[in-house]
Amino acid sequence: MTGLALLVSGGGGQLGADLAALNGPELEVVAPARAELDLTETGAVIEAVTALVERAARAGRRAVVVNAAAYTAVDAAETDEERAFAVNVDGPRVLAAACSSRRVPLVHVSTDYVFPGDAARPYQPEDKLGPRSAYGRTKAAGEDAVLGSGASAWLVRTAWVYGERGGNFVKTIARLEKERETVSVVDDQRGSPTWSADLAAGLAELAGLIADGRGPERRILHCTGGGETTWFSFARAIFEKLGADPERVRPCGTDEFPRPAPRPAYSVLSNDSWTEAGLTALRPWDDALSAFFERYGDQLRS
Repeated sequence: MTGLALLVSGGGGQLGADLAALNGPELEVVAPARAELDLTETGAVIEAVTALVERAARAGRRAVVVNAAAYTAVDAAETDEERAFAVNVDGPRVLAAACSSRRVPLVHVSTDYVFPGDAARPYQPEDKLGPRSAYGRTKAAGEDAVLGSGASAWLVRTAWVYGERGGNFVKTIARLEKERETVSVVDDQRGSPTWSADLAAGLAELAGLIADGRGPERRILHCTGGGETTWFSFARAIFEKLGADPERVRPCGTDEFPRPAPRPAYSVLSNDSWTEAGLTALRPWDDALSAFFERYGDQLRS
């Protein structure tokens, strides 16, 4: 058998789109958007996983499912937790059950929001959870649903993801640079920016190991861009890439920007579990940001 066949749920999102972009001779990727594959529709999920198995068998490939679908509207989830639960818990449960019944490995993407955000050192996979938002609660419950499904599953937590598709912090700052003379950004929240293209490559590498029967012994891994920073410093770096004066970005505290959902003050995830599994560490976040702007900078500046 040669090559790998991936079914990626959430193909309409920034991570799903970057996974789809990896499609090639040795990696066949089918990445339906939610309109094509709604994880809360059991029949559609079973049909999609069955089709993956059959397609992989015909092509002599190994099948793996990657769940990149999620309800990620953090603030909206505070008043729409039922919908967030359906997408972040019921959906993964249905997908994991389908994978279990057809003996297909599953890689499920999760988030730093499952932690309370009050640590003094990078979070390890085995650290105690303590989500403080509806979004975080549903993602934590989704992890439990996947791990308790009986499927051969791995969880990959990540954080501060941005990419070419959809809305994200980099795009927001690029827009604000055009609209405002100065921009205030919180300087008391720390994390590790992660380019979705780098994360997609890492997930594909993990899927390949799993398909080869060399999946990591640890079933929960952390994978983010290297290093850490604050939203304020991240915003200043974006201004520099835009060719704008970074002094126009001003620091402020979280208390000056109240939001419906509380944000973790500390979101840094340790990548030790990732590299110890023999997987390639993602590049430092500032190097990834430079590469992102080399590819998409012109459209962000226009």
